[in-house]
Amino acid sequence: MLTPIITPAHRDDSRALAALARRLIEIDLAPVWTEQRFERARHHPDHLILIARSGRTRLGFAAMEYRDEGAHLNLLAVEPSYQRRGIGRALLEQLAAAASAGGATCLRLEVRAANLGAQAFYRAAGFQDSGRRMDYYRLGEDALCFLRPLNMPTASRR
Repeated sequence: MLTPIITPAHRDDSRALAALARRLIEIDLAPVWTEQRFERARHHPDHLILIARSGRTRLGFAAMEYRDEGAHLNLLAVEPSYQRRGIGRALLEQLAAAASAGGATCLRLEVRAANLGAQAFYRAAGFQDSGRRMDYYRLGEDALCFLRPLNMPTASRR
């Protein structure tokens, strides 16, 4: 298993993160996570953006925001050549720990209904189905909603 270094995003990461988001997440969608949006989020106290690196190589990233009802995972992506090596899980667990430490009681997210791989990943990470949003994405694609309770004793998580 590759052991990445995970750190908060830096100013010089925003352009690369926007390109990664377009290439790996916002496929067939209008780009929402632009370089400017990453910069705003990086400076906002209710957001946390983490990057997994090996040397100078960006392996993946995750973006979360704190909301009244808990924390929301906005984005999580790992370069395809580095997937299935524990990087996505490491990013997710660091975000969950930060959300829990910040007082959030749950972590929520949406995933494309057709993205079976992502759904399996999130279920294996302790997320539960919590609903469906019809026509959430461009071209009428639905989103499945997931929720993971936080602040639970480790023994009760699966």
